[in-house]
Amino acid sequence: MNLEKLFHLKESHTDVKTEIVAGITTFMTMAYILAVNPNILSAAGMDSGAVFTATALASMIATLLMAAFANYPFVLAPGMGLNAYFAYTVVLQMGYTWQTALAAVFIEGIVFIILSLTNVREAIFNAIPMNLKHAVSVGIGLFIAFIGMQNAKIVVDSATLVSIYSFKGSVQAETFFSEGITVVLAIIGILLTGILLIKNVKGNILWGILITWGLGILCQLTGLYHINPELGCYSLLPDFSSGISIPDISPTLMQLDFKGILTLDFFVVMFAFLFVDLFDTLGTLIGVASKADMLDEDGTLPHIKGALMADAVGTSLGAVLGTSTTTTFVESASGVAEGGRTGLTAVTAAVLFGLSLFLSPIFLAIPSFATAPALVIVGFLMMTSITKIDFSDYTEAIPAYIAITAMPFMYSISEGIAMGVISYMVMNSNFPHRMVC
Repeated sequence: MNLEKLFHLKESHTDVKTEIVAGITTFMTMAYILAVNPNILSAAGMDSGAVFTATALASMIATLLMAAFANYPFVLAPGMGLNAYFAYTVVLQMGYTWQTALAAVFIEGIVFIILSLTNVREAIFNAIPMNLKHAVSVGIGLFIAFIGMQNAKIVVDSATLVSIYSFKGSVQAETFFSEGITVVLAIIGILLTGILLIKNVKGNILWGILITWGLGILCQLTGLYHINPELGCYSLLPDFSSGISIPDISPTLMQLDFKGILTLDFFVVMFAFLFVDLFDTLGTLIGVASKADMLDEDGTLPHIKGALMADAVGTSLGAVLGTSTTTTFVESASGVAEGGRTGLTAVTAAVLFGLSLFLSPIFLAIPSFATAPALVIVGFLMMTSITKIDFSDYTEAIPAYIAITAMPFMYSISEGIAMGVISYMVMNSNFPHRMVC
């Protein structure tokens, strides 16, 4: 196989070694999804082993499609924020079954495919105010961080709705060395991941997860961590008793339920998936491509239809396999920073996702307190979009503010988007003189 002819390496001013290193780098920065996604979707009642297999397969297939359709170094996987919306809003809050939620993701992918073949996506993208697009990213970031702190039990229910975990109470209840110690480890993990991010360590989020998990294993081996299934505190050691095998995907494979698709609520859910996926993908593609000088003179990305098609097809295939919306990861920027410019970078990452299928006991043993730092730090990265919001124009800023605050406070991404859009329409009606500060 002639890699030069296949990926046009010279034309993109790169070589095989650079592309492979870039692919490995991108995989390292986003491999955390293999641990986090089963953790989040299992909250919706899905089998974590099956979700792991679906996550790895969906990531591998969608990333290969990106290389085939667009020859770009972008890597895809089930998206953060979208998986949280799937589990915590659609299933746990709205009451849909995860099978129905998968059907919504599948239909969203089909609609995305149709939009990718037409110019409708540009019209939709241009119709939504830029400030509101940034606000959606910020709101999802806060929502994800909140979920991460809940999963780690740093934040717990209380008479004031929420409060910080009571270490004093855990000592009195004699649960500190099972539940309490995991909260301490999660806080340490957040700080460690933040330091790794500041130091610009490649794969900082994945390293944060592994170090936090390693500290937990150390605590278990030294007796500081006590196994207590009643509190959800299980052994932190990988279980290789069944050998190295790929978890059965049948519990989630083709489990889509289309019974409620004609209801208004279902349409709202599907639209929310589509809205976030569409803008997240376009934003990521343009943002990463601009850093790599891949945009043309008009500031547009050549072959963007192929990239969007890979994303859309990956989403529908991922739903069939049994995972939430598959989307282009902003972590692709790490591989681009290493010099990745073609689909060979994507193919390299896809191969690594395939190989990870055989390491399921390791990824499935990673506890929620170890993946919580990833959620908090990814939330921070998404929240940085707040600097792009124009707060000098109140008719733009207030709807953005409403969308941002509504997501974590109402515990719903879709309601945050709806509140933002509705408030924008109201505040920009009959206002010939805009109030600015």
